[in-house]
Amino acid sequence: MSNKNTLLSFIAIRNGFYSEVSIGITANTFLLLFHVLWFFLQHRPRPTDLAIGHLALIHLLMLITVGVIATDIFESQELWDDITCKAVIYLYQVMRGLSLGTTCLLCVLQAITLSPRSSCLAKFKHTTSYHNMCGFLFLWVFNLSISARLLISTVATKNITSHSLMSVTKSCSLWPQRYLPKHTFSTIAIFRDVSLLGLMSLSSGYMVILLCRHKRQSQHLHSSGLSPRASPEHRATCTILLLMSIFVFLYFLDCIVFSFSGLWWKSDPVRLCVQLLVGNGYAMIGPLVLINAEKRMIKFFKSMWEKENR
Repeated sequence: MSNKNTLLSFIAIRNGFYSEVSIGITANTFLLLFHVLWFFLQHRPRPTDLAIGHLALIHLLMLITVGVIATDIFESQELWDDITCKAVIYLYQVMRGLSLGTTCLLCVLQAITLSPRSSCLAKFKHTTSYHNMCGFLFLWVFNLSISARLLISTVATKNITSHSLMSVTKSCSLWPQRYLPKHTFSTIAIFRDVSLLGLMSLSSGYMVILLCRHKRQSQHLHSSGLSPRASPEHRATCTILLLMSIFVFLYFLDCIVFSFSGLWWKSDPVRLCVQLLVGNGYAMIGPLVLINAEKRMIKFFKSMWEKENR
Protein backbone atom coordinates (compact mmCIF):
# COMPACT_ATOMS: atom_id res chain seq x y z
CA MET A 1 0.00 0.00 0.00
CA SER A 2 2.88 2.35 0.84
CA ASN A 3 4.57 1.73 -2.52
CA LYS A 4 1.28 2.27 -4.32
CA ASN A 5 0.72 5.62 -2.57
CA THR A 6 4.26 6.68 -3.39
CA LEU A 7 3.75 5.77 -7.05
CA LEU A 8 0.45 7.68 -7.21
CA SER A 9 2.08 10.72 -5.60
CA PHE A 10 4.96 10.56 -8.05
CA ILE A 11 2.56 10.34 -11.03
CA ALA A 12 0.50 13.28 -9.73
CA ILE A 13 3.61 15.43 -9.23
CA ARG A 14 4.93 14.41 -12.66
CA ASN A 15 1.65 15.38 -14.34
CA GLY A 16 1.62 18.67 -12.45
CA PHE A 17 5.20 19.31 -13.51
CA TYR A 18 4.50 18.68 -17.20
CA SER A 19 1.37 20.86 -17.01
CA GLU A 20 3.36 23.69 -15.45
CA VAL A 21 6.05 23.50 -18.13
CA SER A 22 3.52 23.30 -21.00
CA ILE A 23 1.43 26.22 -19.75
CA GLY A 24 4.53 28.27 -18.98
CA ILE A 25 6.13 27.73 -22.40
CA THR A 26 2.87 28.60 -24.18
CA ALA A 27 2.24 31.75 -22.10
CA ASN A 28 5.82 33.04 -22.37
CA THR A 29 5.91 32.38 -26.13
CA PHE A 30 2.66 34.31 -26.58
CA LEU A 31 3.89 37.20 -24.39
CA LEU A 32 7.26 37.36 -26.16
CA LEU A 33 5.62 37.25 -29.60
CA PHE A 34 3.33 40.13 -28.68
CA HIS A 35 6.17 42.38 -27.49
CA VAL A 36 8.36 41.58 -30.50
CA LEU A 37 5.52 42.36 -32.94
CA TRP A 38 4.51 45.46 -30.99
CA PHE A 39 8.08 46.78 -31.06
CA PHE A 40 8.57 46.26 -34.81
CA LEU A 41 5.06 47.19 -36.01
CA GLN A 42 3.90 49.89 -33.60
CA HIS A 43 7.19 51.59 -32.63
CA ARG A 44 5.60 52.98 -29.44
CA PRO A 45 6.96 50.74 -26.69
CA ARG A 46 6.47 51.63 -23.05
CA PRO A 47 9.56 51.91 -20.85
CA THR A 48 8.78 48.53 -19.28
CA ASP A 49 7.97 46.66 -22.54
CA LEU A 50 11.58 45.71 -23.24
CA ALA A 51 12.01 44.37 -19.70
CA ILE A 52 8.80 42.33 -19.93
CA GLY A 53 9.87 40.89 -23.30
CA HIS A 54 13.29 40.08 -21.86
CA LEU A 55 11.66 38.39 -18.86
CA ALA A 56 9.43 36.31 -21.17
CA LEU A 57 12.49 35.19 -23.16
CA ILE A 58 14.36 34.21 -19.99
CA HIS A 59 11.41 32.24 -18.63
CA LEU A 60 10.93 30.53 -21.99
CA LEU A 61 14.56 29.39 -22.02
CA MET A 62 14.34 28.37 -18.37
CA LEU A 63 11.25 26.20 -18.91
CA ILE A 64 12.75 24.58 -22.01
CA THR A 65 15.82 23.75 -19.92
CA VAL A 66 13.59 22.37 -17.17
CA GLY A 67 11.85 20.23 -19.77
CA VAL A 68 15.25 18.79 -20.70
CA ILE A 69 15.99 18.14 -17.02
CA ALA A 70 12.66 16.29 -16.80
CA THR A 71 13.94 13.72 -19.29
CA ASP A 72 16.60 12.85 -16.73
CA ILE A 73 13.96 12.37 -14.02
CA PHE A 74 11.19 10.58 -15.91
CA GLU A 75 12.78 9.11 -19.02
CA SER A 76 15.95 7.30 -20.09
CA GLN A 77 19.30 8.75 -19.05
CA GLU A 78 21.34 7.28 -21.92
CA LEU A 79 22.09 10.64 -23.57
CA TRP A 80 23.38 12.38 -20.43
CA ASP A 81 27.15 12.87 -20.48
CA ASP A 82 29.47 15.48 -18.98
CA ILE A 83 28.83 18.04 -21.74
CA THR A 84 25.04 17.71 -21.48
CA CYS A 85 25.12 18.01 -17.69
CA LYS A 86 27.39 21.04 -17.75
CA ALA A 87 25.36 22.85 -20.44
CA VAL A 88 21.91 22.17 -18.93
CA ILE A 89 22.76 22.92 -15.29
CA TYR A 90 24.79 26.01 -16.24
CA LEU A 91 22.04 27.43 -18.48
CA TYR A 92 19.36 26.77 -15.87
CA GLN A 93 21.33 28.54 -13.14
CA VAL A 94 22.05 31.52 -15.40
CA MET A 95 18.34 31.85 -16.30
CA ARG A 96 17.32 31.77 -12.62
CA GLY A 97 19.72 34.62 -11.85
CA LEU A 98 18.51 36.60 -14.86
CA SER A 99 14.89 36.09 -13.80
CA LEU A 100 15.60 37.70 -10.43
CA GLY A 101 17.61 40.53 -11.97
CA THR A 102 15.06 41.33 -14.68
CA THR A 103 12.16 41.30 -12.21
CA CYS A 104 14.08 43.77 -10.06
CA LEU A 105 14.83 45.95 -13.11
CA LEU A 106 11.14 45.87 -14.05
CA CYS A 107 10.18 47.13 -10.58
CA VAL A 108 12.73 49.94 -10.78
CA LEU A 109 11.59 50.97 -14.26
CA GLN A 110 7.95 51.11 -13.17
CA ALA A 111 8.91 53.19 -10.13
CA ILE A 112 10.70 55.63 -12.46
CA THR A 113 7.70 55.73 -14.82
CA LEU A 114 5.29 56.43 -11.95
CA SER A 115 7.45 59.04 -10.23
CA PRO A 116 6.23 62.66 -10.38
CA ARG A 117 8.17 65.39 -12.17
CA SER A 118 9.40 66.81 -8.88
CA SER A 119 11.03 63.49 -7.95
CA CYS A 120 14.76 62.88 -8.30
CA LEU A 121 13.91 59.81 -10.44
CA ALA A 122 12.16 61.95 -13.06
CA LYS A 123 15.46 62.75 -14.82
CA PHE A 124 15.83 59.06 -15.73
CA LYS A 125 12.51 58.92 -17.61
CA HIS A 126 14.00 60.06 -20.94
CA THR A 127 17.03 57.77 -20.74
CA THR A 128 15.34 54.50 -19.76
CA SER A 129 16.06 52.76 -23.10
CA TYR A 130 19.80 53.36 -22.73
CA HIS A 131 19.78 52.25 -19.10
CA ASN A 132 17.71 49.20 -20.07
CA MET A 133 20.35 47.96 -22.48
CA CYS A 134 23.15 48.65 -20.01
CA GLY A 135 21.21 46.86 -17.28
CA PHE A 136 20.54 43.80 -19.47
CA LEU A 137 24.18 43.62 -20.55
CA PHE A 138 25.37 43.83 -16.94
CA LEU A 139 22.91 41.13 -15.82
CA TRP A 140 24.00 38.74 -18.57
CA VAL A 141 27.74 39.25 -17.98
CA PHE A 142 27.40 39.01 -14.20
CA ASN A 143 25.23 35.87 -14.18
CA LEU A 144 27.28 34.13 -16.88
CA SER A 145 30.40 34.82 -14.81
CA ILE A 146 29.08 33.87 -11.39
CA SER A 147 27.68 30.56 -12.71
CA ALA A 148 30.83 29.64 -14.67
CA ARG A 149 32.04 27.44 -11.79
CA LEU A 150 29.29 24.96 -12.73
CA LEU A 151 31.06 24.30 -16.04
CA ILE A 152 33.94 22.84 -14.01
CA SER A 153 32.21 21.21 -11.05
CA THR A 154 29.24 19.59 -12.86
CA VAL A 155 29.80 15.99 -13.98
CA ALA A 156 27.72 13.08 -15.24
CA THR A 157 27.48 10.46 -12.49
CA LYS A 158 25.01 7.84 -13.75
CA ASN A 159 27.70 5.14 -13.39
CA ILE A 160 29.62 6.70 -10.50
CA THR A 161 28.89 6.31 -6.80
CA SER A 162 30.63 8.65 -4.38
CA HIS A 163 29.58 10.08 -1.02
CA SER A 164 31.55 13.26 -1.73
CA LEU A 165 29.33 14.23 -4.69
CA MET A 166 26.22 16.40 -4.28
CA SER A 167 23.37 15.11 -6.43
CA VAL A 168 21.62 17.68 -8.70
CA THR A 169 19.59 15.35 -10.94
CA LYS A 170 19.63 11.58 -11.45
CA SER A 171 22.57 11.74 -13.85
CA CYS A 172 24.31 14.97 -12.82
CA SER A 173 26.20 15.87 -9.65
CA LEU A 174 28.60 18.49 -8.36
CA TRP A 175 32.17 17.79 -7.29
CA PRO A 176 33.03 19.35 -3.93
CA GLN A 177 34.96 22.60 -4.24
CA ARG A 178 37.78 23.94 -2.18
CA TYR A 179 36.76 25.90 0.89
CA LEU A 180 37.76 29.37 -0.37
CA PRO A 181 36.24 29.23 -3.92
CA LYS A 182 33.08 27.57 -2.61
CA HIS A 183 32.40 30.23 0.01
CA THR A 184 33.47 33.05 -2.32
CA PHE A 185 30.88 32.13 -4.95
CA SER A 186 28.24 31.44 -2.30
CA THR A 187 28.85 34.85 -0.73
CA ILE A 188 28.59 36.60 -4.11
CA ALA A 189 25.34 34.76 -4.94
CA ILE A 190 23.82 35.60 -1.55
CA PHE A 191 24.89 39.24 -1.90
CA ARG A 192 23.28 39.34 -5.37
CA ASP A 193 19.99 37.92 -4.15
CA VAL A 194 19.81 40.09 -1.02
CA SER A 195 20.73 43.26 -2.95
CA LEU A 196 18.18 42.67 -5.72
CA LEU A 197 15.42 41.68 -3.30
CA GLY A 198 16.19 44.77 -1.23
CA LEU A 199 16.05 47.01 -4.31
CA MET A 200 12.76 45.40 -5.31
CA SER A 201 11.36 46.08 -1.85
CA LEU A 202 12.46 49.73 -1.93
CA SER A 203 10.97 50.24 -5.41
CA SER A 204 7.73 48.53 -4.37
CA GLY A 205 7.47 50.58 -1.19
CA TYR A 206 7.97 53.77 -3.20
CA MET A 207 5.27 52.73 -5.68
CA VAL A 208 2.85 51.88 -2.85
CA ILE A 209 3.37 55.37 -1.37
CA LEU A 210 2.67 56.97 -4.77
CA LEU A 211 -0.44 54.82 -5.26
CA CYS A 212 -1.77 55.77 -1.81
CA ARG A 213 -1.18 59.43 -2.59
CA HIS A 214 -3.00 59.02 -5.90
CA LYS A 215 -5.89 57.27 -4.15
CA ARG A 216 -6.32 60.20 -1.75
CA GLN A 217 -6.32 62.60 -4.69
CA SER A 218 -8.89 60.46 -6.47
CA GLN A 219 -11.13 60.47 -3.42
CA HIS A 220 -10.84 64.25 -3.31
CA LEU A 221 -11.82 64.47 -6.99
CA HIS A 222 -14.72 62.12 -6.37
CA SER A 223 -15.97 64.27 -3.48
CA SER A 224 -15.69 67.29 -5.77
CA GLY A 225 -18.07 65.71 -8.27
CA LEU A 226 -15.43 64.49 -10.74
CA SER A 227 -15.19 60.85 -11.76
CA PRO A 228 -11.69 59.50 -11.11
CA ARG A 229 -10.26 56.94 -13.49
CA ALA A 230 -7.23 54.76 -12.96
CA SER A 231 -4.49 55.58 -15.48
CA PRO A 232 -2.67 52.84 -17.45
CA GLU A 233 0.46 53.61 -15.42
CA HIS A 234 -1.33 52.89 -12.15
CA ARG A 235 -2.86 49.67 -13.49
CA ALA A 236 0.58 48.59 -14.69
CA THR A 237 2.04 49.44 -11.28
CA CYS A 238 -0.53 47.25 -9.50
CA THR A 239 0.31 44.40 -11.90
CA ILE A 240 4.05 44.68 -11.27
CA LEU A 241 3.50 44.86 -7.51
CA LEU A 242 1.46 41.65 -7.75
CA LEU A 243 4.18 40.10 -9.89
CA MET A 244 6.87 41.02 -7.37
CA SER A 245 4.80 39.66 -4.47
CA ILE A 246 4.40 36.32 -6.28
CA PHE A 247 8.13 36.21 -7.00
CA VAL A 248 9.15 36.92 -3.40
CA PHE A 249 6.67 34.36 -2.03
CA LEU A 250 7.85 31.61 -4.39
CA TYR A 251 11.51 32.56 -3.87
CA PHE A 252 11.31 32.03 -0.11
CA LEU A 253 9.15 28.93 -0.55
CA ASP A 254 11.83 27.54 -2.88
CA CYS A 255 14.49 28.28 -0.24
CA ILE A 256 12.46 26.42 2.39
CA VAL A 257 11.85 23.43 0.11
CA PHE A 258 15.53 23.31 -0.85
CA SER A 259 16.60 23.42 2.82
CA PHE A 260 14.27 20.61 3.85
CA SER A 261 15.10 18.52 0.79
CA GLY A 262 18.78 18.73 1.65
CA LEU A 263 18.00 17.32 5.10
CA TRP A 264 15.41 14.63 4.33
CA TRP A 265 15.10 13.81 0.62
CA LYS A 266 18.53 12.72 -0.52
CA SER A 267 18.55 11.79 -4.25
CA ASP A 268 14.76 11.29 -4.30
CA PRO A 269 12.94 11.80 -7.67
CA VAL A 270 9.90 13.16 -5.82
CA ARG A 271 12.16 15.74 -4.16
CA LEU A 272 13.50 16.81 -7.55
CA CYS A 273 9.94 17.16 -8.90
CA VAL A 274 8.77 19.24 -5.93
CA GLN A 275 11.82 21.49 -6.15
CA LEU A 276 11.31 22.06 -9.87
CA LEU A 277 7.58 22.69 -9.41
CA VAL A 278 8.18 25.36 -6.76
CA GLY A 279 11.35 26.80 -8.30
CA ASN A 280 9.72 27.35 -11.69
CA GLY A 281 6.25 28.38 -10.54
CA TYR A 282 7.08 32.05 -11.16
CA ALA A 283 8.07 31.33 -14.78
CA MET A 284 4.53 29.99 -15.35
CA ILE A 285 2.45 32.37 -13.19
CA GLY A 286 4.32 35.55 -14.18
CA PRO A 287 3.37 35.63 -17.88
CA LEU A 288 -0.25 34.72 -17.06
CA VAL A 289 -0.47 37.74 -14.75
CA LEU A 290 1.08 40.01 -17.39
CA ILE A 291 -1.13 38.67 -20.19
CA ASN A 292 -4.26 39.13 -18.08
CA ALA A 293 -3.32 42.76 -17.36
CA GLU A 294 -2.23 43.59 -20.93
CA LYS A 295 -5.22 45.38 -22.49
CA ARG A 296 -3.28 46.16 -25.69
CA MET A 297 -2.82 42.50 -26.55
CA ILE A 298 -6.41 41.70 -27.56
CA LYS A 299 -6.74 44.91 -29.58
CA PHE A 300 -3.42 44.34 -31.30
CA PHE A 301 -4.06 40.75 -32.41
CA LYS A 302 -7.65 41.66 -33.33
CA SER A 303 -6.42 44.46 -35.62
CA MET A 304 -3.88 42.09 -37.20
CA TRP A 305 -6.62 39.52 -37.79
CA GLU A 306 -8.85 42.12 -39.43
CA LYS A 307 -6.02 43.25 -41.73
CA GLU A 308 -5.35 39.66 -42.81
CA ASN A 309 -9.05 39.09 -43.66
CA ARG A 310 -9.57 42.22 -45.72
